[in-house]
Amino acid sequence: MKSLWSDSEAKKFPGDLGKRVYTSRLLGANPELVLHGGGNTSVKVREKDFFGDPVDVLYVKGSGWDLGTIEPAGFAPVRMTALLKMAELKALSDAEMVKQQRAAMLDPGAPNPSIEAILHAVIPQKFVDHTHANAVVALTNHKDGRAAIEEVYGDRMVVIPYVMPGFVLALEVAKALKKVDPRAIDGLILMNHGIFTFHDDAHRSYELMIQHVSRAEAYLAKKTGKSFKLPVAKPTEDLAGLAEIRRRVSALRGVPVIARLDQSPEAVGFSSRKDVASLATRGPLTPDHTIRTKRIPVVIGDDIGQSIDKFVADYTKYFEKHQKGETMLTPDPRWAVWPGKGVISFGSSVAEADIVRDIVTHTWRTIQVTEAAFPGGWKALPAAKLFEIEYWDLEQAKLKKSGSAPIHQGKVAVVTGSAAGIGFACAETLAEQGAKVIGIDLSPDIEAQMASIGGVGIVANLTQDDAVVAAIEGAVRDFGGIDIVVSNAGIFTAGAYLEDLESTNWDKSMAVNLTSHQKLLKYTIPFLKKGAKDPAIVLVGSRNVNAPGAGAASYSCAKAGLTQLCRVAALEL
Repeated sequence: MKSLWSDSEAKKFPGDLGKRVYTSRLLGANPELVLHGGGNTSVKVREKDFFGDPVDVLYVKGSGWDLGTIEPAGFAPVRMTALLKMAELKALSDAEMVKQQRAAMLDPGAPNPSIEAILHAVIPQKFVDHTHANAVVALTNHKDGRAAIEEVYGDRMVVIPYVMPGFVLALEVAKALKKVDPRAIDGLILMNHGIFTFHDDAHRSYELMIQHVSRAEAYLAKKTGKSFKLPVAKPTEDLAGLAEIRRRVSALRGVPVIARLDQSPEAVGFSSRKDVASLATRGPLTPDHTIRTKRIPVVIGDDIGQSIDKFVADYTKYFEKHQKGETMLTPDPRWAVWPGKGVISFGSSVAEADIVRDIVTHTWRTIQVTEAAFPGGWKALPAAKLFEIEYWDLEQAKLKKSGSAPIHQGKVAVVTGSAAGIGFACAETLAEQGAKVIGIDLSPDIEAQMASIGGVGIVANLTQDDAVVAAIEGAVRDFGGIDIVVSNAGIFTAGAYLEDLESTNWDKSMAVNLTSHQKLLKYTIPFLKKGAKDPAIVLVGSRNVNAPGAGAASYSCAKAGLTQLCRVAALEL
């Protein structure tokens, strides 16, 4: 693993907190270390409180902040005396821990401190770094994990058996550090969880993280051998099946979801493994991933409905076996392994689905590396331990901070003729209301216009079947299906009285103002029927149908035909 430290860049971040921000961003910039809010860091300083009295303070990453983009305001300042007193208690509930940590903050407007704040406090070194490094987790998540860790690190790292994060883990770390000279070690290895490094110098603490993760990577490379490569394969495609999977998952969650299909050679290679059903369902890399991915994915078999029904039944049994009065979450899968076709990630928005995709991509990659290094050895935490995290109030709270969802969140909308005018207004409104919009237009401006509202622009001639098919299939391939179709493409050809009306004028108007709409319906209706939760079609007509003008025969007749097409569609659908 390459160090990203730059002396010139580091100088732009003065002071202890500045250096803490800089090295935190370096950690967050590497997805092999942390993903989407994972990991935490801290620095211990002495500063004056509101009254001018000196006080020892732990600046620890605040809840909801991402290491890759963290600012000084993302660190919660907590009095060290309070944290160390909490570490002396024999028991402390999660709710009380959160309350007392907030009470000990110097700035009540700062974010909630990390649930690992007490753990950071009991480590005497000034700078503390914590990540969920893939290579380290690969060493811990197999049947001989502890032996592998000791072989790689010797006495430079203290090994902590897995316990629940938070207060209990802080006590385990405090107890372990009393048995060694804390300043004679480089950090901690948390089984099935991750790695801590620490030092009184920010640069050195960061470099220790890079060095120790690199040692894990080198060990794995030696165990797997030079010839090891992740399996690859070419996908077979079933877009109708993808739309059905999305519809069923949406129905289980109770809201539309985006389905992101990964058809990369490595994703398809993983899905095509003969042992994929066993390998993919042993559990996540780290327990905190369960709040995004659930414990395991659904493995799609020949019968999509039966596969998803089995997942729901198994999840319900898992909940009933381990619950202690909790309310069951929706039983929908958060990702799917589709043999021969790839890996699917689900989310209520594209952003959420992409977070899941990032996590599961690192999951299936690391699982395969571990399995190659220690054949038959990939072993995640027991289901009971994973349930504790999945249903832990402090973890679920991270997902509940967002407000009410926009009315069309999770839906996929196709809007034609959307580079300007009515079409763009429709696309913009749908995007504001949460939909992922695919705008299709002959104008090359469509790509920039859609990008400006967070959509996807496709340049296509809607009078050509191949172009329509390619655009629609692309939308389904990228987002899992289509829910809303706004058919708005149109032109107003040059006016001409009937005796002067050229065939080219008439034919062009009919092709764009009528036939293109028929083609769009032809190729979207199968996906609307197969994959949409509450499908909707809007065809944009014209007042000319009821009040035609002289010289507008080609436009008015085409729009009249479009109105009739809409009526027939209403009867059929």
